[in-house]
Amino acid sequence: MTYGGIVVITDSGASWHTAEHYKLTCQGVDACRTIAKTHSERIRNYKTEIEGVGRIYGIESTLTAAISSRESRARYVVHDGWEDWNPSRQAYNAWGLMQVDVNPNGGGHTARGEWDSVEHLCQATEILVYFIDQIRKKISDLSKEQQLKGAIAAYNAGDRKVHSYAKVEENTTGIDYSDDGVGRAEWYEHNRFNG
Repeated sequence: MTYGGIVVITDSGASWHTAEHYKLTCQGVDACRTIAKTHSERIRNYKTEIEGVGRIYGIESTLTAAISSRESRARYVVHDGWEDWNPSRQAYNAWGLMQVDVNPNGGGHTARGEWDSVEHLCQATEILVYFIDQIRKKISDLSKEQQLKGAIAAYNAGDRKVHSYAKVEENTTGIDYSDDGVGRAEWYEHNRFNG
């Protein structure tokens, strides 16, 4: 793929924080595999769309599947496409399978398409590609795979909060967003979205 291969990225998997959120007794790569497998049936419903978007942007479709798993549990937690209620704004912060940040004080994006549409998946993937470019400019001595992992962290925390590869997770949700994402993507890669 254009932006590096998921299966060669080093990851430590899901943190205890993330594992506990799913009521798991394991952490790390085992937790990623368990969560990815749990979401695989819902992910499989979007396999054709996810694979098509991956081909358009040169992003491994398993990464799109993994981000959808992490962000919306592959649609399980969305309410008419929305998630992450913000009481101070009296509005939701995120839209769709991949939870595009629509908070004006966050990503500030405008939701495109239906929450589970190819248009939404394209928008979210464009945001990820933007972050790959930003990380490449910011930390230029990284391999493609390291840039991709940094961009996955930036998809969650913003590129201003990714300062180095060594501390790529320090500002991400659960302190494991890219490690967990890569671990889930690897499971989807080996299982091609199947349960």
